[in-house]
Amino acid sequence: MTFPSGSVLITGASSGIGAVYADRLAARGHDLTLVARNELKLTALAEALRDRHGVHVRVAPADLATAEGIAEIETLLTRQPGVAGLVNNAGIGAVGKLLDSDPDEMERMVTLNVAAPMRLAMAAARAFSAHRHGAIVNISSIVAVGPEILNGVYGGTKAFVLAFSRSLAAELEGTGVQVQCVLPGATGTAFWQMPGASLDALPKAWVMTPEDLVDAALVGFDRGEFATLPSLADPAEWNAWERAREAMLPHLSSASVAPRYRPDAPAEAGTAAARA
Repeated sequence: MTFPSGSVLITGASSGIGAVYADRLAARGHDLTLVARNELKLTALAEALRDRHGVHVRVAPADLATAEGIAEIETLLTRQPGVAGLVNNAGIGAVGKLLDSDPDEMERMVTLNVAAPMRLAMAAARAFSAHRHGAIVNISSIVAVGPEILNGVYGGTKAFVLAFSRSLAAELEGTGVQVQCVLPGATGTAFWQMPGASLDALPKAWVMTPEDLVDAALVGFDRGEFATLPSLADPAEWNAWERAREAMLPHLSSASVAPRYRPDAPAEAGTAAARA
C-alpha cells in the first residue's frame, strides 16, 4: 500500500516536517500543492522540487490560523482536480506553563492545530470518498498520549488530532480512503525556536531529524498503519495501551453508579487514577 496516485496538498510545507514530506512525495512522482504563510519560502521550495523531481508544484500561501485562510484551502481541496492526498502538518506549539500563557495565543493555537486540520480533513474526506480513493495524514504528537509533558493547550490540541483521526478512520473504513495519524517525539525543527524552548537543552538521544521522521511515517503509511510513532521501539507498548482502551469501552456507560462511588463504599475503593 502506498500513497494513492494524484496530487497531494501539504500544509505547513515551507520548512521542517512539511518540507520533507514535499520532497519525499515529489520523489515518488506526486504533484504537489504547498500551503504555508511564507510565500517566498514556498516559492523557493517549489522551484527546487520542480528541478529535482520534475513534478508540478503549486504554491498556495495562506494563514491557517484565520477563518479566511482555512476557507481558501478548503476550496482548493474540493475544487482542484486530481487532489488525492492531504498532509495536515501545519501547527504551532507552546512549552510554557498554562497559567503563564497568553489566552489569545492559546486560542490562535487551537484554531491552527484543531480547527484547520479538522475542516481540511473533513473537506478531503468528502472529496476523496466520493472517488473511493485518497489519503489523509494528520500530524499529531506524543503529547497526545502524555499531554502533561508540555503546555496543556498544546497537548490538548494534539490529543484532539489523535481522537479525531481515530473516528475519521473508522468512518472511512471501506471507502478507499486511508487515514494515518503520526505521533512524533522531539524533532529537530523550528518548533524549538519559540520562547522558553531550547533544542540544545534536550538530550541528543531524544531528538529525531525531520528526514528520519518522515521516512518512518511513510513506511508506516505504506504498511497500512493507523497510528505511527517513529520513536517507539517496542510496538507492544502501544498495542497494550490500545487494548486497555478497547477493554474499557463496553464499560464506560451504565445506568448504575459504579460501586466505589456509593456513599457507603470505603474511600480506598477508589483507584489511584481517580484520586489523581
